[in-house]
Order: sequence, then structure tokens, then C-alpha cells
Amino acid sequence: MRVLRVFASLCGLGRAVVEGVDLDGGDVIVVHARPKAKERDRCGRCGRRSPGYDRGEGRRRWRALDLGTIQAYVEADAPRVRCRAHGVVVARVPWARHGAWHTRDFEDQAAWLATQCSKSAICRLLRVSWRGVGGIVTRVVADRRARVADPLGGLTRIGIDEISYRKGQRYIMGVIDHDTGRLVWASEGRDSRVLGEFFTLLGPERCARIALVSCDLGGWIRSALVTHCPEAIVCMDPFHVTALASDALDVVRRDVWNAARRRGDTAGARWLKGARFALWKAPERLTGRQRAKLATIQQTNRRLYRAYLLKEQLRAVFHEPDSEGAIEMLDAWVAWAQRSRLPSFVKLAATIRADREAIVATLTHRLSNARMEAANTTIRLITRRAYGFTSASALISLVMLTLGGLCPPLPGRSLT
Repeated sequence: MRVLRVFASLCGLGRAVVEGVDLDGGDVIVVHARPKAKERDRCGRCGRRSPGYDRGEGRRRWRALDLGTIQAYVEADAPRVRCRAHGVVVARVPWARHGAWHTRDFEDQAAWLATQCSKSAICRLLRVSWRGVGGIVTRVVADRRARVADPLGGLTRIGIDEISYRKGQRYIMGVIDHDTGRLVWASEGRDSRVLGEFFTLLGPERCARIALVSCDLGGWIRSALVTHCPEAIVCMDPFHVTALASDALDVVRRDVWNAARRRGDTAGARWLKGARFALWKAPERLTGRQRAKLATIQQTNRRLYRAYLLKEQLRAVFHEPDSEGAIEMLDAWVAWAQRSRLPSFVKLAATIRADREAIVATLTHRLSNARMEAANTTIRLITRRAYGFTSASALISLVMLTLGGLCPPLPGRSLT
């Protein structure tokens, strides 16, 4: 009996009864088990005790963690019960999740490895397919979320952004909690309808508690916020605002470059093309050669240098520590851009004037989408690793497992 209890511990069977152990073919260990009496005849979904229905498809096997270099399986009966809530389902077993072909310990280890290793390392170590890992991650995330009392509770400051995960305008949208840094929700798509699903999930009471929302210039985000969170203050992400200034500067640079080409000044056009990095970079990161190029532009092309100063001045607005001073700088910048005689900056000034309230909120509350952008960097890495998943749901589950605080500990160890 002691030997059987050892195999129960090795395979993560808990208090299940081990009936025997066989060596199948010399390279596979099969542990025959059954749940204890109080664990039998329970619904596989909700765990409610239910009357038996039939014997199902007979005995089945669940893959367990390898015992040394030998594969291990748990074999047991898989009867079906009739649950009042879920109908006819396979009865629950204590060592595996419902619908799984692996034990709980095996799935937890596979999910943990999915957040740490490359897919080739996981598949080779566990001897499973990458598609199988996708299914495991989906089940683990669903199980972990079900154990959290209120995964969307306590949200007051959130960030919203989207990221492309596949060619053909395929996007994943995410919502991050600025207070905890956790990704609390993600879904496929990029429009107000998809974002509305998140706010519907929140409910009117929790939507009313959201005070600040950081986002980019997307009109569909504003539309969903007006509908579901009309009292929330929108904070425009500084990165996207300054990126617009960089785009406006590049329009001026291309105009100057094209004018040089039309004049037949090939050398000057080539020099301007090479100066674009000096114009884009922050002054504190310029090399000596790039500083020399800027000095030359200052003396030879006032129009392009004026565009560069406008870009840098707008960047300085968001680095000003005093909120009132930053707002004054913003208003002064808009007035300067309007009379700059640079069409791209005149257009940008109109855009900033239209979104002034959201930008002022950013300067007042000092809230940006930096956390969400950092999460997007991790999501890009996960997307490359998740190549081969057949659905966006598996990719989203892997994202939530990594960034949503849902990763389980390794079997036999605590989260700490």
C-alpha cells in the first residue's frame, strides 16, 4: 500500500485511491486509480453531486508528468452523470480539469513553461504538440479566472490599446489596470463594439467607478467611453501626441528633400535623406555627427529647423513637471504652430486644439499609456512564440497567463 501511495503522490492524484500500477510496453507506466467515494458522481463542470447516467466510453487515460525518463498515465473509469445545470457530462475526477487529457499538475507545468520558454523547448521537454499546449493554456486560464472572486473588481484607472497580431488587420485589444499593472481583459477585434463587451462585463456600477482612462487618438474608444463611462476623464497618451509631431516634421523634411531634387541638387537631397535620424532623435541622445547636421540645418534651412523646434517643444510640454506650466506651454505651442506657415503643423495644431481637454487631463493627472505599451511589447514576443496556434483565443489565453497574473506555480511549489 505504501508503494501505491508513492505513485499517487508522484502523479498528483491527491487522496484518490490507487488500485494498481502497470508497466505498459516497458516505456510507459500506467497508474490505475479511482476517486474516493465522496468525490464520485459529481458534475465535471460545477462539481455538484448528480445522479449517474451511464458508463460513458469506459476507461480512459490522462497523461501525467514523466517519472524520470518514462511517460506516465493515469487510467480510470469515466462515467457520465446528469447535472441539473449542465445536462449529461463526464463525471469529475480530482486529478484533472474537465475536458482535459492531462492531469492538473501536467497542465500547470505546461502553462508555467509557456510563459518562460520557447515553443520548441516546451514541446521537446513535455513531448506534446504546440497545438496541445494552446488547449492547455486556455483551460488553465479559464480555471484560474473562475477561482478569482472578481477579476474586474477595483478598477478606477485603466489603459486601453490595441496591437496587430496577424496580417490582414487582425487585432487584439487589451485593458490594463494602472494601479496593479495587470492586464485585466483582452479580446480579438478593434472597434467600439468589442470594447463595449468589456464595459458590459463590468456592469453599470463598476463602470461608474472608473475615473481615468488613458488611450490613443482612436475615435472608437471615445465612442465606447461616452456610451458606457460618460463620467470618466480621458487622458491622451503623450507618446501618440508627440508621434504626430514627428510625422508632421517628416512631412516638412520630405518637402524640402523633394524641392532639392527638383532643383537638381542631388548631393543636397542625399544629405537631407541622411539627416532624418538627427531630426527624429531626442537632443540628449544625439551623436556628435548628428549635432553637427542639426547645426548645418539651422544655418541653411530655417523652415526645416523651425519644424524641428516645434517637434521638440511639444515633447518638452509633456516633460514639464508643473502641470499649470505645462498647460501654458501647450497653449503657447498651439499658437506658434498655427502661425508657423507649415501646413502639417497647422493641421496638427487643429488636432491638438480639438483634443485639448484630453491632453490637459494627461498633464494634470500624469497618466499615460506607458504600461499598456510595455504590455504590447511583451504581447509581440508572445505572438511570435504562439505561431502555430489555430485560434486567437489560445493566443489571448497565453497573453492573459503571462500578463494577467493567472500563471499557476509549478506543481508542489507556492507562488512565492
